[in-house]
Amino acid sequence: MRLTLKVWRQAGPDDRGKLVTYRVDDADEDMSFLELIDVLNEQLTLDGAEPVAFDHDCREGICGACSMVINGEPHGPQKATTTCQLHLRHFRDGETITVEPFRAGAFPVVRDLVVDRSAFDRVIASGGYISAPTGTAPDAHAVPVPKAQADRAFTAAACIGCGACVAACPNGSASLFLGAKITHLGELPQGQPERDSRVLAMVEQHDAEGFGGCTNTGECAVACPKEIPLDVISQLNRDFVNAKRHAHRSA
Repeated sequence: MRLTLKVWRQAGPDDRGKLVTYRVDDADEDMSFLELIDVLNEQLTLDGAEPVAFDHDCREGICGACSMVINGEPHGPQKATTTCQLHLRHFRDGETITVEPFRAGAFPVVRDLVVDRSAFDRVIASGGYISAPTGTAPDAHAVPVPKAQADRAFTAAACIGCGACVAACPNGSASLFLGAKITHLGELPQGQPERDSRVLAMVEQHDAEGFGGCTNTGECAVACPKEIPLDVISQLNRDFVNAKRHAHRSA
């Protein structure tokens, strides 16, 4: 395959960036998109040019590091697929592909296609956990959980924190990510003691990081490679309102 790539190049956070055009003549349809960037970088290195900086780790759709906007879509055109699992068979020979970093105020560009997503880490650190010490792991059946709640918790827990929802949202909101983390713990018995304090702290941190508000456009759920359902945002809003009501009654 012969592909033309228009890749965002930016030397640093304070530098101006631009799209630079490259051509890869020896791409194979069985390559993943990250392997395509590897081939481009090998070509650039042999030419004495600076390779394209990009994030990656597991290359198995697990870690969420491979954050790229491909032809205007976070992670590319293939539904429920991370960039590392997107294969070139989904593109045409001779096609021109535009590759950019995730765009969001809370995800500043570090270099080229690399963005700083540590805002997600700070949101999790603000309350996205269960703080009670557990000691040794209990037996799986020690705390009964209704199947519907267990299934919903597992669905929400599939979120890999890649940030595609933020990149797709016209407001730069992380509500789908936040809703997934709130729903995951909120559906489990172990998550109940800190349910109110958790949602209040995490929403406060979300807003402090500069993420926008949710207006229910639904683009986040469309872009999510793990198909987190949009209704986790409803759960987030419901928990937040209840927590505010409980705090008011206690005051």
